[in-house]
Amino acid sequence: MSTDPPETAEDAEEPGTPAGASEAEAELAAQRVERERIERRKAERQGPITAGAKLSGTAADLLAAVRAVESGEKPAATVFEEPGPAPRRPAPEPVRRVAPAAPGERVPDAGAVEDVRGVLVRGGAPEGLAGPAAGVLGEGAAAVLGADPWQLLRVPGVLPEQADSFARALLGGEAGPDDDRRGRAVTVWLLDRAALSGHTALEMPALVTALGRQGVPEPEEAVQNAIAEGDVLVFQDAVGEAAGEDEEPPVRVLVGLERFAMAEESLADGLARLVNSAPGGNGAGEEWERAASAGGSAGDLIRAVAGHGLVLHTGGEASLAEPAALVGAARGLGLRVWAVTHGPVGRARFAALLGDEGAGVATVAGLLSGAEGPGRDADGALDVDLLVVLDAPQLDVEAAALLTESLPDGARLVLAGDPGVLWSVGPGRVFADLLAARACPQVASRRPDPGPLGELVSGIGVGELNQVAAPGKEVVIVPVRDAGEAVHRTVQLVVDSVPRAIGVPAEETQVITPGHGGAVGTRALNAALKERLNPGPGRFGGFDPGDRVVHSPAPGRTLPGRVVTADGEGLHLECAGERIVVPRERVESSVRHGWALTAHQAVGCRWPAVVVVLPGDAAGALSRPWVYTAFSRADRHLSVVHGVEQALPRAVAEVAAKPRTTRLPVLLAPQVPVADG
Repeated sequence: MSTDPPETAEDAEEPGTPAGASEAEAELAAQRVERERIERRKAERQGPITAGAKLSGTAADLLAAVRAVESGEKPAATVFEEPGPAPRRPAPEPVRRVAPAAPGERVPDAGAVEDVRGVLVRGGAPEGLAGPAAGVLGEGAAAVLGADPWQLLRVPGVLPEQADSFARALLGGEAGPDDDRRGRAVTVWLLDRAALSGHTALEMPALVTALGRQGVPEPEEAVQNAIAEGDVLVFQDAVGEAAGEDEEPPVRVLVGLERFAMAEESLADGLARLVNSAPGGNGAGEEWERAASAGGSAGDLIRAVAGHGLVLHTGGEASLAEPAALVGAARGLGLRVWAVTHGPVGRARFAALLGDEGAGVATVAGLLSGAEGPGRDADGALDVDLLVVLDAPQLDVEAAALLTESLPDGARLVLAGDPGVLWSVGPGRVFADLLAARACPQVASRRPDPGPLGELVSGIGVGELNQVAAPGKEVVIVPVRDAGEAVHRTVQLVVDSVPRAIGVPAEETQVITPGHGGAVGTRALNAALKERLNPGPGRFGGFDPGDRVVHSPAPGRTLPGRVVTADGEGLHLECAGERIVVPRERVESSVRHGWALTAHQAVGCRWPAVVVVLPGDAAGALSRPWVYTAFSRADRHLSVVHGVEQALPRAVAEVAAKPRTTRLPVLLAPQVPVADG
C-alpha cells in the first residue's frame, strides 16, 4: 500500500526515518518541544470546541456562511453578522526550552507492533505497515484501527480506496462511504496531502470539492464532524477592505491541521516580536556606519541590519559575498554571529567565503537539533546577537517558527536567499510571503552572477530564455528525439564529453531531471550511470561501495554522499565529510542513488558541471522556478539534454510557481507596519 515518492513539493517525496540517535532525531525532538508549547497556546484560544460535541458557535456560523455564499443567498462580504474578531493580543514572550540532546528514537513496542500486525492481517492489509502504523497511531494502535479502520490513512502512502478495502474487511456491511469516521479521516488525509503541496490550510470550498471527489456524500458535514472532534481547525481571515462603513470586509474560511496552523501563528508572533523590538545596543551606531563603508548593496545590508531586528536580502550565488561581509563586520563589532544554510554543501561554500572565520556556519537542521551552532543559554534561547539564514526560500513554517522563537530578545535576524528558486518542500512560502508583506527592510543585491551562466539564469528569472554567447562552452544544448536517446546522451556527457571537453570529472558532474519515474527519471538514469561508473551487484540493499547516493533523513533534506561499506549495523555513508550509518530496514526508504537528482533534491547544492535532462514527456512538469533552480546549480558548465522543444521557453515565460494557500501575511499584517524599503 505505498506509492513511489514523487519529487516536487506539489507531490513531495516522503523521506525515510533518520538513522540512529542522529541530528535529524534531535531536530524532531526539538520540534516536539515546540509542539508542547503550541499545545499550551491552543489551550489559551477562546471558545474551544469540545471533542465529540456537535459544531456550534463561530465554527458553525462559518460553515453556514460558506453554504450561503456558495448557494448565492448572500454575498461573501455580508454573511457574518457578528462583530469582527477582537484585535490580536500582543505577542507573548516565547517559552524557551533548552534543546534536548538527541534521544534514542521512539521505536514502537514489539508487542504493540505484533498487535497491529494481527489487525492488518484480519483486514487484508500488508503486514509491512505494522511498524509505521504503530509509530503513527501510538499506544493502543491496534485498538484504534479496530474501532476506526480509516485511521490507516494516517500511515504515509496509504490511499482512501485502500483504507476502504481494509474497513470493509473489518467492519463488513457497517463500512460505507457515508460513515462519519471515513469522512473525518479523509478530511485529515486531504489536508495532509495539501501540506505536501505546500499549503498550510485549504479554503473551505476547495476542501469540500476535494471531499466530494473522494466519494464523501456529505462533504460539508464531514468537515463539521472533523472540526467538532478536534481533528482540524477552522479560521476566518479577512481578504480586503469593507465596501462601505456598514458592511463587513470580505473573508475567506480556511480549514487546516493544528500542527501547521499553530506553527504559522507562532511564526507570525515571533517575526512581529523581531520587527517591533529595537535590536540590542551591541555595536554603537557610528561603529555600524563605519562597518558599512564598503558601499554598494553590502553596505546597504549592513546599514539595514544596524537599525532593524528583521531584514530580508535577495540575490543569486554571487550575492553571498554580501551576507559574508555582514558577518565579518558584525564580528568585528564584537557581536555573537552565526550563519546557517539549508544543507552541508551550502555550509562549506559559505564557510569558504568567510575564510578563517568559517567556524561560525551551521545547517538549519543542525542548529535546531543542537548538533551544530552556538548552543543555548539558560532560558533556551540561542546564544547569538545576529543570525543570518541563507537559502531562506527553503524554510517551511515549522522550521521558521522554531528559528524565530529561539532568538533572544534584542537579537537580529537576516533571511537571505534567491527568490527565483523552488520553494520549500514543507508547507508554507515563508520567504515569498515576507517579501510580499513588506514588513521589514529588503535589500536587493546589485551583484549579478558572472559569465554566460549568470546571464542565462538572470534572464530565466525574469521570464526570458535567451541565447547567450558561450565561447568557453559554458552552455551546451544537446537535442534528442526520444527517451532512449536522452539516456544515452546523458551517460555520454557525464562519462566522456564533459570530462574531455570541459575538464570536469564525472564525480563532479550532477545530472538533474524532473522526476523519479519514467524512462528518463532518476531511477532509469541512475541505473544507466551506475552501470558505467560503478558496476556491481548491489549486494547491500541495492548499493555497492563507491556508489554515489543521496540520503534523506527528514522531509526536505537531501545529503549527497557515497557508500563506504555495509555491515550488521547498516549502510555506511560518507556525506559532506561525515560518516552516517543508515540501519538496514531504513535504507530502502531514505537512500537513493545520486548520480541523477531532481531539482528539489539539488536545491542548496552546486556542482562544477550540471547536465539537465528534459525528455519529451517532462513538458508538463516544467515551470520557471524549476528551470531556474536546475540551470543555476552549475558553476562552470551546463549541458541541456533537450527533448521538449518549445515547452521549455513557454515554461520559462508563462509557468510561474504554483500558488500556495498560507495564512502568514494575514496573521502578520495587524502586528507590524508596512516598511518603507
